[in-house]
Amino acid sequence: MTKEKTILSGIQPSGKLHIGNYFGAMRQHIQMQEEGDAFYFLANYHSLTSLTDGDLLKEYTTDVVLDYLALGLDPKKCTFFAQSDVPQTTELAWILGTLTPVSMMEKGVSYKDKIANGLSPNIGLFTYPILQAADILIYHSDLVPVGEDQKQNIEISRDLAGKLNRAYDKELLKIPEEYIVKSVATVPGIDGRKMSKSYGNTIDIFAEGKALKNRVMAIQTDSTELEDPKDPDTCNVYSLIKLFAEEDKQKEIAEKYRAGGYGYGHAKKELLGMIENYFAEARERRNELANDMDYVHDVLRDGGKKARERAEQVMEPIRSATGLFRSFDY
Repeated sequence: MTKEKTILSGIQPSGKLHIGNYFGAMRQHIQMQEEGDAFYFLANYHSLTSLTDGDLLKEYTTDVVLDYLALGLDPKKCTFFAQSDVPQTTELAWILGTLTPVSMMEKGVSYKDKIANGLSPNIGLFTYPILQAADILIYHSDLVPVGEDQKQNIEISRDLAGKLNRAYDKELLKIPEEYIVKSVATVPGIDGRKMSKSYGNTIDIFAEGKALKNRVMAIQTDSTELEDPKDPDTCNVYSLIKLFAEEDKQKEIAEKYRAGGYGYGHAKKELLGMIENYFAEARERRNELANDMDYVHDVLRDGGKKARERAEQVMEPIRSATGLFRSFDY
């Protein structure tokens, strides 16, 4: 990956970020800011598909900014901004929507999964991939790091870019490449399913004290007796331990499982300590940042300005090609 490549990814501020977010996306985002021209955004428009409390959305958005900065995202090495600070995104989404077959949205796996898990089947959720395509295409993104579950939406982005280019017989949008992060772990939640805010089975990154202990101790396990041998490879607690422990420590704990006399309670206490230690420095930085909100707001303001400038460069030829008239500048 060269320094010239534009990398694009986003995260929804629809709840407190959890360790599944960290190992599944945030850690990769922080690493990739060193590898290209990275644009990372807070997908607050997307959050409206499931969140209707304005004060809570503002709170979650601020929390996500603090989390990323505390964990090592450097606004001098990337463009970090709120989706709603770039009006060109929704402008492009409408244009793409006029070219999108209904059948393409009806085949959306993500939409079907979310409805199956209880989310309201609103139009925003149905057309989510169109807005996501606009998020990606408005910056002429080259690479979009995603997990396997988002592969279809990247394909939709590629399809819609091609449709626009063919409709107006011009190369108006760059065709992005998916960047499947193979090493991303599927982080189990406390109920064994994939950790997700939608399932309410998360462990927050910066939870501490009694709140953290309660979540860790609530991890579901089987009914194997304390003295009996256990299989670490089928245990949710051990799956989480592997995210935090060095290889030697993983082997040591696995041997305890298999030997017997080592209960799930023992494993949970070890996991609790690992989580506390792993995020200790970041937690301290986050507390410092929370006392300097002027800096936090400046980060978003500067990132939004840079993102709008890039987006406007992309939108100008699209407006010209489509014949859209605009008598003022943003």
